[in-house]
Amino acid sequence: MVPRIWRATFFFLIWLCNDVTSKRNHTLKPRVVLPENYVKEMRPPSRKGDPVVVEFSIYVVDVNSINVEDMDFRVDMFIRQTWIESRLQLPEDIFEEGGACHFCHETAEIAELTHKFSSVTLYRNQTVRYAARMHAIIACQMEFQLYPMDIQSCPIYIESFSYSNQKVRFRWSVAGVTINPELKLLQYHIGEPLRLEETNGYMIDKDGNYSRLVVYFRFERQIGHHLIQTFAPSSLVVMLSWFSFWLDLDAIPGRVTLLVTCMLTLVTMFTGLRADIPPVAYVKALDLWMAGCMMFVFAALGEFVVVKVLDKQYQMNKTKAQESMPRIIPVRLNGEKGSCGTVAAWEGSGVRCRKVDLTSPTSPPATTPAAHQVPGATAHLVGVERRQSILQVAWLDADTGQERVLWREIDKLSRVVFPALFLLFVTMYWPVLLLKTKASL
Repeated sequence: MVPRIWRATFFFLIWLCNDVTSKRNHTLKPRVVLPENYVKEMRPPSRKGDPVVVEFSIYVVDVNSINVEDMDFRVDMFIRQTWIESRLQLPEDIFEEGGACHFCHETAEIAELTHKFSSVTLYRNQTVRYAARMHAIIACQMEFQLYPMDIQSCPIYIESFSYSNQKVRFRWSVAGVTINPELKLLQYHIGEPLRLEETNGYMIDKDGNYSRLVVYFRFERQIGHHLIQTFAPSSLVVMLSWFSFWLDLDAIPGRVTLLVTCMLTLVTMFTGLRADIPPVAYVKALDLWMAGCMMFVFAALGEFVVVKVLDKQYQMNKTKAQESMPRIIPVRLNGEKGSCGTVAAWEGSGVRCRKVDLTSPTSPPATTPAAHQVPGATAHLVGVERRQSILQVAWLDADTGQERVLWREIDKLSRVVFPALFLLFVTMYWPVLLLKTKASL
């Protein structure tokens, strides 16, 4: 890269100096004196075997786009190179009062990328500063394990192509790499300060040690967009599925429609989100959130199936119990008011009689031995259920004496368990994701 720049720089410099001096005095010869072999060899201006030191600085004007599909980003920047050209012999009268001679070139070819503006500045101490504006497309190996809180580290390498570190040595200037303070990206934030490196490693492709400059751009994805477009809507859809726990089983169409609609909404939402990033082979953080939300909605749908099966079993047991329930008919056989009598009850084909005090307000009604332990028809129903089913779908509360049905208890429990589990999932998901994001910085 440096030889091409030098060639364009000094050819143009010679032409401009000749043009300037010819306008001042047409009889004068070129005022910039170069060695005879300078144009032929185009070698770095080193002395006594020491490498020439080229200082680099970059000013980033704009980052046009970060393409995650092609894994690259486009950047507009000013590149400045400064080195000492010891072979130049510059007369004092070509310099301005500021101590520098400035030339502009508007159509120089910069690194074979595109045609941009460039300029050359000469100083009295034989220092040459070459500046050019460049539009470059930089490849970047991106990782999406933490998407949508991923941080992409994209390097730019500056390296001599022809001369090893024994001839040319690159280093960052004091300015280093500066970013336009007005630069704003849509989904990313450029982390600062940038990491700058200077290496002199062995290059296999060129079989030698070459000087290299590296600047790492850190693009941190802003989470605000995905909080509004992804996490908040999906959380609301999961909460919407919990409303089915308050619907009675008689509203089967409404309950099924609600749960299926929630599932389809999540599938459609995350299908659209996957189109924003390339199809990678590993699991992303967004995939875990998607799987968690779908599991909660699917669990709500499975809960409905379970309680519906239990309700069906309960209704079958209740019907069978009513069909086999004994007929109990109290009859006063020989009693008068204020006396004792006999109560007869028909159960199946037999008749059972019991003598009771009809005047006592606390006298229990005539019952069969089977129904004597638990009052009413419910007691007989529970007894039949215990005999016909291993799973107890209904029972009597020992404290209140009221009948409790299993599917209703599951619905009541789900109203508390599902929100608690989802809250646990959220409290585990975000801290782990934030810790991994900080560890990747």
